[in-house]
Amino acid sequence: MLTTSQSTTKTKKASVNATQPRTEDALENAIRSLDLTAKIRLLSGARMFSLHADAAIGLEEIVMSDGPTGVRGEEVVGGRESCLLPNATLLAQTWDPGILAEVGGILAEEAMDQKTHIVLGPTINLHRSPLGGRLFECFSEDPYLTGILAAAYVKSLQRRGIGASPKHFLANESETQRTTVDCIVDERALRELYLLPFEIVDRDARPWTVMASYNSVNGTTATEHDELINRILKGEWGFDGLVMSDWFATKQAAESANAGLDLVMPGPQTVWSDSLEKAVRAGAVSEEAIDDHVRRLLRLAARVGAFAGSRNWPTAVPRPDGDLRREQLRRIAAEGMTVLKNDGGILPLAPGAGTVAVIGRHATDTVAQGGGSARVRPPHVVSIADGITSALGRDSVTVVDGVETRTRLMATSPSLVRDPETGTAGMRVRAFDEHGHVIESRHFDVAELEVAEDGWLAAAARIELSADVALPAPARMRVGVIGPGDWSLSASGHQESFTVTPHQGPGGGLHRPKSHASVVALEPGTRITATTGPHFEMRIIGLVLTAAPRAAAAAIREAVEAAAHADTAIVVLGNTQEQETEGQDKKTLALPGEQDALVAAVAAVAPRTVVVVNAATPVLMPWLDDVDAVLFAGLPGQEAGEAVAAALTGDIEPAGRLVTTFPAHDGDGPAWSTTPTEGRLVYTEGTRIGYRGWHASGTEPMFWFGHGLGYTTWDYASAAVTGEDGPAVAEVTVALTNTGSRQGKETVQAYIIPEDPDEPARLIGWGQISLGPGENGNVRITCDPRTQRIWDPAGQAWQPLNGGTLAVARGLGDIRIKLQLDGVQEA
Repeated sequence: MLTTSQSTTKTKKASVNATQPRTEDALENAIRSLDLTAKIRLLSGARMFSLHADAAIGLEEIVMSDGPTGVRGEEVVGGRESCLLPNATLLAQTWDPGILAEVGGILAEEAMDQKTHIVLGPTINLHRSPLGGRLFECFSEDPYLTGILAAAYVKSLQRRGIGASPKHFLANESETQRTTVDCIVDERALRELYLLPFEIVDRDARPWTVMASYNSVNGTTATEHDELINRILKGEWGFDGLVMSDWFATKQAAESANAGLDLVMPGPQTVWSDSLEKAVRAGAVSEEAIDDHVRRLLRLAARVGAFAGSRNWPTAVPRPDGDLRREQLRRIAAEGMTVLKNDGGILPLAPGAGTVAVIGRHATDTVAQGGGSARVRPPHVVSIADGITSALGRDSVTVVDGVETRTRLMATSPSLVRDPETGTAGMRVRAFDEHGHVIESRHFDVAELEVAEDGWLAAAARIELSADVALPAPARMRVGVIGPGDWSLSASGHQESFTVTPHQGPGGGLHRPKSHASVVALEPGTRITATTGPHFEMRIIGLVLTAAPRAAAAAIREAVEAAAHADTAIVVLGNTQEQETEGQDKKTLALPGEQDALVAAVAAVAPRTVVVVNAATPVLMPWLDDVDAVLFAGLPGQEAGEAVAAALTGDIEPAGRLVTTFPAHDGDGPAWSTTPTEGRLVYTEGTRIGYRGWHASGTEPMFWFGHGLGYTTWDYASAAVTGEDGPAVAEVTVALTNTGSRQGKETVQAYIIPEDPDEPARLIGWGQISLGPGENGNVRITCDPRTQRIWDPAGQAWQPLNGGTLAVARGLGDIRIKLQLDGVQEA
């Protein structure tokens, strides 16, 4: 394993703590040299993802990139290739801070290779409701697990001089009406749940920036929330970094500047650039407040190497498709995968175990990442079908397409189209003026592009996308476009005009572009031409070319035939970017299309049925009792198929543990709806989200938080509290034995179940151990006092959690040992 100490790129170490006094003096001198206009200019972005330089004070441009699971760069689509890591929930399912530190190292090197100073992540909002569309980008329903893993990620990034930006501060647990919703959260829940991950990251990792969210919290918009930003984050916790807005989130100048917001993004035209100087001169904002904002900006610049001296960027960084990265990403993804069911121990698949039918659209159209601003352009995505075929041998594997899973089509793979002028993979894009003259013509090696108001297409009256079809034989295909606009399309004698409207909600034209396509009979070499008019709101446009849709009944018949003649059927199913996306929540946990019917039909005839779930968050499994094994594979990143194959064959143990509780039915659980009522979303469950609420209700979910079988069995011999920190449990030691026949990794979890029935159970720590068959060992679990306290709103102070039961478990559904705790003394 590549550890964090084995960095593949040597770079000058950057301090994670406050800058040195000499640097602070330089900051103060720079501030004194700037007039008010110059100061305020620095406090808005220069462009979409960069900040202003000022040569007079030695300030260089600072570049940011979206990137919780990959450093995308400044272009939303069509930019450079970057590593695509497993999604955040899959990373979190390792429960391993060392893995998150390794991820931070990969992202830092990717950022350095792109000369990017700040990676906008991690996302550390909680899985309040399983319907949340952006949960794939967040770690867990548990605030402590989230905070510890995020701290490891942040420390690793910043150790290499790349800034992190934990987000979204605060209570952005859903996407419906996210720019306007007022989240109503009681003070205890805010402190014990939603603030806790940020508190842990701030105190343990000292992030250099934090991003404020779009929504309001208890009546005040997050970018203007004096209590959250000034009093708690900067005051109580001593945060000395910079607070930036989410993109286009800032609404009012004086209110946000006084509340502690330091930077408005993006720029250059913002509410601050328009009116903040007037507010200062009118006395509504003090110049001392402006100076503090500038001070924090310059401190950030010093930390990332953009102030008082140019940064030296490395010249050699591992390539996204190189052997090192591929090994890392395959291993990390496979280790986070979770075995939910394994009747008869049919997994791992034994060598020479017979013939295998790999069934399902997700086997060939594997979803490697979610939708939205986190999306990156990977060098490749290994499909699950290709990974399994490579591992088991082409002679043993039959691949069968499944039912349709997408209603919104994606841009075509560039391998299916050729630029008409160059013959190379991709498409030709031409911009025309109002007289029909070509302004500019460019080749794109992808089949989509971003149209921006300040981009090279801004002067065009008409945009044309064209490509020649690179099919090996004649075929009926869906041909069309993605992206809003008034379109004309021609291909093989087919001509039509139509309008694609923007997707409703924030970023609809960028993050969730709608599509339109028609079925056309195509010959190899057929030219596709699509033109759109002068609608230059920010949007993604591109060409669609994909197989014509199939009737579900026909797809299921073909799958049943293959399954009946195979020794094992592996059904691959899951969600798409329509369900796992920024800007839109789910309406149901049911799988899209007729995937449930497909599984049921296959399980009825197959000798053995294994289901691989290619989704980041809970899905309903009405067929669970009918199948033999279920592997929850997440959104595995660019090495998806290789990682799934490694997990299924046991080449790498899928030792993951769930980070979210899985309900068996829509509507189950303590928090469900993400739809505001009259603009307000009330967190009525208080502190009882996720497993806390399930446990308090006495009802059983389909799978508990912390559940995961791995590939061996474990005996928990004893447990004892071996350390105390005043009133809190500080350490628990657990003796256990690997009683199975394989090497395995165990995640031993410690929970407190309070005496007071009104207090929910909570995770207080965990430890991990790897043992061979028959080996035994001790796991020392460090327990955090920040999980063993209760916020007293009346006294505005923390109080200790008194007494209860210490549960040592493999998840709350599999408690192995219980210890009674004595009541603790007053703090």
